[in-house]
Amino acid sequence: MDMLMKLGATSAVVIFTKSNCCISHSIETLIRSFGANPTIYELDTHPNGKQMEKALMELGCQPSVPAIFIGKELVGGANEIMSLNIRGKLKQLLIRANAIWV
Repeated sequence: MDMLMKLGATSAVVIFTKSNCCISHSIETLIRSFGANPTIYELDTHPNGKQMEKALMELGCQPSVPAIFIGKELVGGANEIMSLNIRGKLKQLLIRANAIWV
């Protein structure tokens, strides 16, 4: 889990995903639409992917992907990101994390 938290803190936005997950792709596209450039870790191709997926599930991510860190903190999965976006709070979170500038 420590490795996961360290990876989550390497960039303003970090997304843990799987290469064949359409929801993960949609979340990545949404975040990029604000101008952010997230770091992407594809668990199905990463050497430690199975360990990272287990750690995400231990952190409460159900399903394990997508899992999104913004500003070095685990925000959650697709539901949390979509909820933030609908309430108009995702952009502000990205700004506070220095992922985008206005």
